[in-house]
Amino acid sequence: MTVIIPSQRVDGQVALITGCGAGIGRALALGLAAAGADVAATEMRPQLFLAEQNAADVRAIGRQAFVATLDVSDLDSIAAAVAAVREHFGRIDVLINNAGVNIVKPALDITAEDWDLTHTVNLRGVFFCSQAVGRVMIEQGRGKIINVASQFGLVGYRGRATYSAAKAGLVNLTRTLAVEWAEHHITVNAIAPTYTATVHNAVGRDDPDFVRELVDRIPLGRLGLPEDLIGGVVYLASPSADMVTGQTLAIDGGWTAW
Repeated sequence: MTVIIPSQRVDGQVALITGCGAGIGRALALGLAAAGADVAATEMRPQLFLAEQNAADVRAIGRQAFVATLDVSDLDSIAAAVAAVREHFGRIDVLINNAGVNIVKPALDITAEDWDLTHTVNLRGVFFCSQAVGRVMIEQGRGKIINVASQFGLVGYRGRATYSAAKAGLVNLTRTLAVEWAEHHITVNAIAPTYTATVHNAVGRDDPDFVRELVDRIPLGRLGLPEDLIGGVVYLASPSADMVTGQTLAIDGGWTAW
């Protein structure tokens, strides 16, 4: 009996990544490129130089790269970036909704502006990026959308009221789009990372008590790293996950297991 093992490569696929600057966005760009994908690295204009650096590193791996300005809070910016990526590559096979913002405050201190910013970027932006790229994928007859949610979209944690609410909404948006777009052979999944050490949250890690509290809650005994997310994203983007949709993969070191 011959057993056919589906590929976990993404050779020749075009992956558009939002928030493709430092940290998670950079790791996913390089990881997907190493697995064979060409990368459209998008970022807000002030961070575009980071996307350019990542694109150069993708090309050094031997894959094609394209850079576009994309502000997920601006619908015109989304439309322009998606159109530019499609014009450059001719298609978009994978969308990684990575752009996000986290405002850490006690619930009693959260302002309307805090709430609106968090939900605009983490939920509204994901929806409209998915909608714009979804139209391209429907025309193509296939596609993969992977949302970067959070363990805090699955469980609560103090100081994360607005962030957790937005990420929980993202988890259920993932399910809903998966159901609606399955007939077009588009899979929609999410990953839910634990606290991931990046340049964006380096200030918080200056507090050893805070780091100890986090590590004590993670059964595997360490903080997450951006590179820890590559395997899950490449898997979900690959043919190995063709029958997986509407799911949220917790890459959390066991945080949500107890």
